[in-house]
Amino acid sequence: MALEYFEEVKEHWKKNFSFLDYFKKTYGRDQPLPKWSDADVDEFIASDPVYGPQLKALRESRKFALGGAAIGAGHLGGIAMKYSKAPHGVLLATGFGAVCGAVFGSEVAEHWYGLYKMDKQQANLRFLYWWEDKTLGSQKA
Repeated sequence: MALEYFEEVKEHWKKNFSFLDYFKKTYGRDQPLPKWSDADVDEFIASDPVYGPQLKALRESRKFALGGAAIGAGHLGGIAMKYSKAPHGVLLATGFGAVCGAVFGSEVAEHWYGLYKMDKQQANLRFLYWWEDKTLGSQKA
């Protein structure tokens, strides 16, 4: 009885800390993976019918965050410049506007591309597994 309960608790916490698998795969390596290009990512997108479109949507969603950051920084920095004219205030307002705009842009992308329906971490991990097999697969044998 106690052993079954312990196994359930163990599985629960294993599921809650599953994000650590991503960090082990990306940061816990002796040798880093070679750099990849946009062509390599496009090759993965074409080769994987499940995670390819998800990764493509994730890559497209970056544009929303960058656009939101630019708009937020420009708007809040401009308001601070108009009313404050203090250099440190303008700098802080610009930075805060960029952060808020990036968060808002990311939320817009979540709904625009339906990212809330997919497992973003799994799509990135599948790409890393594919890239590792492609680049280091011949070295392992």
